[in-house]
Amino acid sequence: MTSHRDREHIFERLRSGVVPERGLEAFAVGIERQRAEIARQLDLAASGEGVFKFLRGGYGCGKTFMARLALLDAQAKGFATSFVVVSDNDFHIHKFEVLYRKVVQELGTATCPKGALGDIIDRWIAKVEDALVAGGADENAPDFDTQVQQRIEDNIRALQGVPEDFGRVLRQVFVYKQEGKVREAGALLSWLAGSQNVGASEKKAAGVRGEIASKDAMAYLRGILAVVREAGYSGLVIVVDEAETILRMRQDVRGKSLNGIRQIIDASGQYEKLLWLFTGTPEFFDTKRGVAGLQPLHDRIRFQIEGGLVSMRQPQLELKPFDAARLLDVGLRLRQLYPGGDPNIVAQKVTPEVIAAKVAEVTKGYGGDVGIVPRQFMRSLVNRFDIEAENPDRDVPPPPPTVVEERAAKGEKPYEYEPEPSDEEGYVASVEF
Repeated sequence: MTSHRDREHIFERLRSGVVPERGLEAFAVGIERQRAEIARQLDLAASGEGVFKFLRGGYGCGKTFMARLALLDAQAKGFATSFVVVSDNDFHIHKFEVLYRKVVQELGTATCPKGALGDIIDRWIAKVEDALVAGGADENAPDFDTQVQQRIEDNIRALQGVPEDFGRVLRQVFVYKQEGKVREAGALLSWLAGSQNVGASEKKAAGVRGEIASKDAMAYLRGILAVVREAGYSGLVIVVDEAETILRMRQDVRGKSLNGIRQIIDASGQYEKLLWLFTGTPEFFDTKRGVAGLQPLHDRIRFQIEGGLVSMRQPQLELKPFDAARLLDVGLRLRQLYPGGDPNIVAQKVTPEVIAAKVAEVTKGYGGDVGIVPRQFMRSLVNRFDIEAENPDRDVPPPPPTVVEERAAKGEKPYEYEPEPSDEEGYVASVEF
């Protein structure tokens, strides 16, 4: 049962054409098989595997929706999660220190949707204390805190590939917390999350210098993953959304970014209980400007079709475009969820026939291509719900289309980039991180 708070969240996000972060299962239709494959991946991760998956689909296929839904499913199974978006402005995948910072800053759990690092560490420390007590330690003894500090460092030191500074910082965080120094503990947690604005005094107390560099970032991620596991979570799921943004970057940055993805998936087996999910368009995967231009990466994740059939278990999980029937189903489910005004008025005024007409209206300018307009359709439909709830005798035109939708209506690509002579040459594989 979707709560009223979640229903309000869903519709507020849809009004802006943005994928909601909660309540998605209430109107997820036509993706049952894809969702089952993600569930299989989650089970693999929970069993101790390090795995990855690429969500493949054109604009309007629901890649971001599927990725958000995967995180909700993961949290329901006891995973910690993180959702990051590739950006030409501030996030290139090959800059691992930036990847690490964004992943840690966006950590979430079922009880702490965002910024959950501190909560996860507190839960881990509590388990360390419980383990000591279960082993016979007296929690009221004067040296109990010292025992906890030592156990924290011992646990981290026992992990292969995790920097020593990681354990030192966690130990000092515990010391600050026990001393009631909340600001200082928070500063060290910020440093552990990749912040470059932590004072020298806090870093000196923990015995660390500088900031987390790109060459060390993936080792620190291994430490974060270990803490997540030790805190009792099933594992960690990281979504890297909109990988097709790489296509708009300079050639050298494109090559480095694609190599970064290759390095991540090649090392994925070493990160137990971690699932990576990347989203991208067919153009990103299949053209020389994208994945096909880096042969080692293309060989690993190539999309395969046998006799017209596609396996869900291959590295790329295909998402199909919306059709009119699926869009109608979504509309009917949203009508049931609508939280504003008198629900009877909305149900009476926005009938299944009205929703079907709305599907035809919104797709009219796109040559019947329903797949490009699900967000436009939902924005328009929610607008109709709102108008009927607020003013039963009035109606208004749908909101203006987005730039992507306007370009699609003209038969143009969703975005422009200048082709380069080197696009067909591909990229050179780089060294491992």
